[in-house]
Amino acid sequence: MGLSVIGSVFNITAIAINRYCYICHSVAYHRIYQHWHTPLYICLVWLLTVVALVPNFFMGSLEYDPRIYSCTFIQTASAEYTAAVVVIHFLLPIAVVSFCYLRIWVLVLQARRKVKPDSKLRLRPSDVRSFLTMFLVFVIFAVCWAPLNCIGLAVAINPEEMAPQVPEGLFVTSYFLAYFNSCLNAIIYGLLNQNFRREYKKIILALWSPRCCFQDASKGSHAEGQQGQALPVVIGQRLVQADPL
Repeated sequence: MGLSVIGSVFNITAIAINRYCYICHSVAYHRIYQHWHTPLYICLVWLLTVVALVPNFFMGSLEYDPRIYSCTFIQTASAEYTAAVVVIHFLLPIAVVSFCYLRIWVLVLQARRKVKPDSKLRLRPSDVRSFLTMFLVFVIFAVCWAPLNCIGLAVAINPEEMAPQVPEGLFVTSYFLAYFNSCLNAIIYGLLNQNFRREYKKIILALWSPRCCFQDASKGSHAEGQQGQALPVVIGQRLVQADPL
């Protein structure tokens, strides 16, 4: 669970940096993100994820929490470590991602208003849609995870006084709101990505009437077979007609 959470944060940050370089520094983008660089960046993201998770085993901060019926990060284990987790796993990535997307927004608005006619910014509609999708993913991530991290930061400031004052219902709600973020990603992609919408429709139709779905698939394959069989005949006729000429 820790790998999933920290990996999500670092991957969102890596994607934001990638989009920032692609849009704001398009000339240097292909030099920075060459084909053989990409696997290295992916490995680096997951290496940082593992490194960020390792201290939990030495701090004793992973325990069973009866409020959520799960083994999770205990915010009262160490005030200093809880503050470091909030800063490194949430505040710092949020700051980096916010900077990247704000810079992108400024350039996109300038390009649309033609404030800089000599600008080298050339955005395709697909690039804009991709940027909007990832920006919305980031915004929803920040909204879903902010309450839990704010509680953690408050507890880290003064564990003895703040921890007992946090209502159990508030903590449980913020905890499940944070993990509900993963469910929302599929909805975001479905609303903003045409390919996802098309495949979602196919899945829903297949679940609603699987027989019709199989019939359409068989008709499509049968039609393709007929076309494949008819094509040599047409070609053959043309060849036969061309021989006398």
